[in-house]
Amino acid sequence: MQTGVLISLVVYFILMLAIGVYAWRKTSSDSEGYLLAGRNLSPSVTALSAGASDMSGWLLLGLPGALYASGLVEAWIAAGLFVGALVNWIVVAPRLRRQTEELGDALTIPEFLGNRFPDKAVALRLTSAIIVVLFFTVYTAAGMVGGGKLFATAFGGDYMTGVWITTVVVLAYTMIGGFLAVSLTDFVQGCIMFLALVLMPLVVMFGPGGSAGGSIAAVPQEGFLSLTHGLTAVGWLSAVTWGLGYFGQPHIIVRFMAIRSVNEVPTARNIGMVWMGVCLLGAIGIGLAGRAYVNRNGLVLDDPETIFILLANLLFHPLVTGFLYAALLAAIMSTISSQLLVSSSSLTEDFYRLFLRKQASEREAVTVGRLSVLVVALMGIAIAADPDSQVLGLVAHAWAGFGAAFGPMIVLALTWRRMTGSGAVAGLVTGAVVVVAWIALGWDQAFFGGPGVYEILPGFVASWLAIVVVSRAGPAPSAESTVTIH
Repeated sequence: MQTGVLISLVVYFILMLAIGVYAWRKTSSDSEGYLLAGRNLSPSVTALSAGASDMSGWLLLGLPGALYASGLVEAWIAAGLFVGALVNWIVVAPRLRRQTEELGDALTIPEFLGNRFPDKAVALRLTSAIIVVLFFTVYTAAGMVGGGKLFATAFGGDYMTGVWITTVVVLAYTMIGGFLAVSLTDFVQGCIMFLALVLMPLVVMFGPGGSAGGSIAAVPQEGFLSLTHGLTAVGWLSAVTWGLGYFGQPHIIVRFMAIRSVNEVPTARNIGMVWMGVCLLGAIGIGLAGRAYVNRNGLVLDDPETIFILLANLLFHPLVTGFLYAALLAAIMSTISSQLLVSSSSLTEDFYRLFLRKQASEREAVTVGRLSVLVVALMGIAIAADPDSQVLGLVAHAWAGFGAAFGPMIVLALTWRRMTGSGAVAGLVTGAVVVVAWIALGWDQAFFGGPGVYEILPGFVASWLAIVVVSRAGPAPSAESTVTIH
């Protein structure tokens, strides 16, 4: 069996590296080419790249694991994410594509913010860059944990070996081909994930041992198929407010900046939302049907987050199992590569070129960007060294950090003329501080004797209020500095 699995994985790795080389040959050597692929992505590549970079290893590990352990009530997370993603495509995507090009042809989110609020440009770009690197290091570590779990569970190998193999392959194509390589590999990885998430639930439910899905209703856990069992108002809010995070995820919204034109955004949105809906339903199906399969066949699963790996091992031909492992690696690698590239772009454009080498050549900037990818990856490996880390937990913290810090600021910067630079700084700092403090105080686990409140909710609200209050308290922006809100 190991031989067939390894063959599939080797083919997958070679494909990813080949795409990296292709992108390197097609990408121009300037910063816009390396960081945004020349703003020339097609709608399909934009859609699946945004989706694949969003739906990391948590889609095949964390979300099915949560449903396996707690039942259908965890599906509220998926519902909140779907609605949040749809609003993000409608509100943020067209405006961000238009305004980033109009305001100085910005290549990064911090650079756009600096151009949008020139009076606070340095403070915004520096603070944004710090937050991007901080939370993306944690986010990247979550993907590396997923890679380590795959290799340890599937092959009985060393956890850290899996972390290193995953990271080295991602580094290879990201450092070589830049944004175009990341986007093209995301497109391919998105297709692989789509097929896996359609295939596995059907095989589990209707294949041998699945009893045509009927065994799901026989899971010996009260309320397993209920959307409301044990659900409190706070718990429901904590689940659905995951959707608020979309507005502030730099690795997702940067795709909106790279699409060929604003007119192609609706096409990309439709493709992306269909892909996302099917993938989320597939992940839910894996968690529910997987729990039923394990119970029906008397199996033991110590870590719910490895249910996808267990089913891939038991139910499929080795070559197909290798394909399914490739799907898991695709989910992991697509997000890691996007996060590494966004982190490196911030370090390069919003720190190195802003403070150290303002006159750095395009070739020098690209070289620094590649080295920055390596630095952030090594920091992520240090965090991922703990094999007991939970993918969903790490993703939840990083998702909340970005959503609260950047989400309100991005939405208001694109839609509200009265917003000021001081308000932007206040919102950015407030959102990040509230999230970090909330986690440090343990209020995400238990809040004054009741259930925990997901940190994105207080962080998002506090950030939005800070922006509005500080902007209203200060002088209105001059007519020359305001943007045209479409």
